[in-house]
Amino acid sequence: MNCPHQDGPTINKDSVSFNSYEEMAEYYFNYVDSKPFNAYYERPATISLLSDVKGKKVLDAGCAAGWYTKRLLEKGASVIAVDFSPKMVDMTKNRVGNEAVVIRADLNEPLSFIKDEFLDVVLSSLTLHYLKNWDNVMSEFNRILKRAGELIFSVHHPFMDFTVFNRDNYFLTELLDDEWDTNCGKVKVQFYRRPLSKIVSSVIDAGFIIEKLLEPMPIEQFKIDQPNTYDRLTKKPQFLFIKARKQ
Repeated sequence: MNCPHQDGPTINKDSVSFNSYEEMAEYYFNYVDSKPFNAYYERPATISLLSDVKGKKVLDAGCAAGWYTKRLLEKGASVIAVDFSPKMVDMTKNRVGNEAVVIRADLNEPLSFIKDEFLDVVLSSLTLHYLKNWDNVMSEFNRILKRAGELIFSVHHPFMDFTVFNRDNYFLTELLDDEWDTNCGKVKVQFYRRPLSKIVSSVIDAGFIIEKLLEPMPIEQFKIDQPNTYDRLTKKPQFLFIKARKQ
């Protein structure tokens, strides 16, 4: 795939949780693939939205430690993987070697190293809630996708962020603080929450047609591993999934 290597831009001032993901890169590589929220909830739902990617050019936008990058390669896709964390980029390279083009890039900034209408699919897993402004990234996704190209992404569910973090005004876009337990201790993570209307309008206004919106149930293995959390997820959604197509 003719896509130049990029050493990495300066991180945008609006980027959040950069240090958090630098700290958690090895944890992601070694442990996250088996976590129920990933293995038995987010990933099955995202994969259910993917069409056949054999022979397609795909962007893994926010690749983290490269699980989706590897999965897409195994399905016959040519993959460009980007993440703003240098250590996450290293983890992805460790996972897939030279099979994919892996680039450090901040989704707050233009993806100028990808040509217009170059890609068939953009996949972004649990990444876009780290971006305050979606207008720019959605515009870039539209630019780099071919006509009728697919955009598939997962984000925090607005209902979950509003209720769990006990916010006063659902209609605000605001920065939230969270704390995650990892094998290297507690790590502070920040992200943006926004109402559903802003999620949907950002996609539509950028020139996409939304084909599917999922609030899926976790698969049965989640119930075996964590029955109480499984029961909660069958009543209160954690993530939101959207499949859209460029007009």
